[in-house]
Amino acid sequence: MILLSIQNLSLPIEDPVLKFLLVLIIILGAPLILNKIKVPHLLGLIIAGAIIGPNGFNVLARDSSIVVSGTTGLLYIMFLAGLEIDMGDFKKNKWKSIGFGLYTFSIPLLLGVLLAHFILGFSMLSSFIFASIFSTHTLISYPIIGKLGLVKNRAVNIVVGGTMITDVLALLILAIVVGITQGEVNSAFWIKLFVSFSLFSIIVLWGFPIIARWFFKKVHDKISQYIFVLVMIYLAALLSEIAGLEAIIGAFFAGLALNKLIPHTSALMNRIEFVGNAIFIPFFLISVGMLIDFKVFLKDFETIKVVVLMTTVAVLAKYLAAVFTQKTFKFTKLEKNLIFGLSVSHAAATLAVVMVGYNIIIGENEMGEPIRLLNESVLNGSIVLILISCTLSSFSTQATGQKLALEDSEESLADDNQLEEAILLTLNKDETVEPLVNLALSLKSKHNTDQVFALNIISENNNENSDKSSEKLLHTAVTLAASTDTKVQTIKRYDSEVLKGVNHVIKELKVSDVLFGLESKKGFSPTFIYNLYNSKIDENNTNVFVYHAAQPMATIKKYSVLIPPQAQHSSGFYHALVRVWNIAKNSGCTMNFITNEKTIEILEKILKKSNIECQFTVMNDWGNIQEIITEINKDQGFIAFMEQTKAASFISGINDIPRLMNQYLMDKNYLLIYPYNDNSSFMDNKFVSNHDDYVKIGEIVSKLFKA
Repeated sequence: MILLSIQNLSLPIEDPVLKFLLVLIIILGAPLILNKIKVPHLLGLIIAGAIIGPNGFNVLARDSSIVVSGTTGLLYIMFLAGLEIDMGDFKKNKWKSIGFGLYTFSIPLLLGVLLAHFILGFSMLSSFIFASIFSTHTLISYPIIGKLGLVKNRAVNIVVGGTMITDVLALLILAIVVGITQGEVNSAFWIKLFVSFSLFSIIVLWGFPIIARWFFKKVHDKISQYIFVLVMIYLAALLSEIAGLEAIIGAFFAGLALNKLIPHTSALMNRIEFVGNAIFIPFFLISVGMLIDFKVFLKDFETIKVVVLMTTVAVLAKYLAAVFTQKTFKFTKLEKNLIFGLSVSHAAATLAVVMVGYNIIIGENEMGEPIRLLNESVLNGSIVLILISCTLSSFSTQATGQKLALEDSEESLADDNQLEEAILLTLNKDETVEPLVNLALSLKSKHNTDQVFALNIISENNNENSDKSSEKLLHTAVTLAASTDTKVQTIKRYDSEVLKGVNHVIKELKVSDVLFGLESKKGFSPTFIYNLYNSKIDENNTNVFVYHAAQPMATIKKYSVLIPPQAQHSSGFYHALVRVWNIAKNSGCTMNFITNEKTIEILEKILKKSNIECQFTVMNDWGNIQEIITEINKDQGFIAFMEQTKAASFISGINDIPRLMNQYLMDKNYLLIYPYNDNSSFMDNKFVSNHDDYVKIGEIVSKLFKA
């Protein structure tokens, strides 16, 4: 069939195999070729689409297959923007996002109305829908930000939030204008619009997390989880259209809804990003390119004038919005340039507005030809605007992003030198492998990609753990971590005592953190507790984590973190605290720190510049630990800082917590942390004499949280 198609080849190509092959070759070749001449590959895909599209050499038609794949790519971009947004940062910078959203909406709208009404002579109704073209923007350069590791940058954060605001407002204007042309703008119109948008928001932002949390608890198949995410994206997009909004708004809201349920370090997140960046997003860029018609410049002077004016005003308006945002919120010049680079590109929402305006006929001229709300010159001008704005966005975002990434890497390198990290997972049961791997991925530094070790001890006195089962455990750990691009180094040892073998490996590898897993239905055993307190791990500058997982970590909404008085005297306390901070940062869950007032003051000093969601509960009566534990509800977890030695404890009864875990939290997630105490670090009690010293130390240690 393929040979027959080649022999009778005609353009555009109809054979599905040849079409898909050609698109894949473009997706593969464009980045490889253009990276050599420093051209962003996103731009290369758009240009390639223009060349092979119906307005170029007509190699491929922009048919339903291209449109469907391209639409998925567009929804993917908006979904990823909502999914990867740091909710802690978003809440902290919500006023900045609102400010930028209003700037990037109102400034282009004002300039657009002035241009359309007073220069191009459009009616006021046409002027408003014309101006809303400039207010919208599409995050077409967002994949560049993802590759540079800048998705958590505050400038990116406010652009993502502002995009939602400006696109919703622009599309609201579109809905109003359409309603006016159809004579439907009355009280019923406004009530319907308000009710539909409210219902849509409630269903997606409140209902979707409930459904997703239930699904992720019940279904552990990786393929099913990924398909579920796609269903959520398209369902939210459909609900958005039913509510009278564009599908891209629904996709963005779906990302916000699933934000805390798909950890940034998880295998599912890796799959979502991989498939999107490899297939769907490139399809979207190629489909955008297919709309571009270079011949519009040769049609007539009116078209050329409209193209030049539209492009100039659109770029100028977005630049002014970035400048106003910089001046208002005191951003740096690089951040201003990044805001401009991300927000200057026009694509999806612009096309939506233009096509709706072009298809609305408001009358006929003397020759009987239809008079459209937006004429053909605006349609052609918008296509050229897409090409120029996407080109400018790609170059600007890449150049600025590389400079910011270089600055971030230099700061991170300095911070990482203060916190050497080597994490050891002790594996002995199939059930504990995946929870321990997920815990390690959540608490490790983002820069640690190869200092994670998986250990299985084969007891010389017990044949239960054979070579075969050991290989299976270690292979499972490697496979799970590899799905997030993290390399796990495996270790298999023979020893007469398990904890003695663990201790030897800790010394050999200079392990900073060792993780033990408890079976969900067994919990702590007296033997485990005795061995833990007598293993002398505390002499090795190693923090010990004991983890019990009753449900996937991603489904936990909130952790109660118990920090007894004097916990900060342990040398490893602040290093262990960084691990807790990483769990919150990577999972998006809320941390409720329960401790005394002095420790809360220290924590507030350290965490005030962090972007995790945290609460503080003062606890002075430490005889109520059992009451705290029994108040742990569904989808909540418990974390407690403990002592590694049995001779002394922070408070009376703290070492009774394992018994309470077995009694009350067998169906909950909990993590016990035993910070090391080597009596030789800068946290030494001899050095720290009072509370003020701890506050000063907190300022120093806060630098660790940038890692």
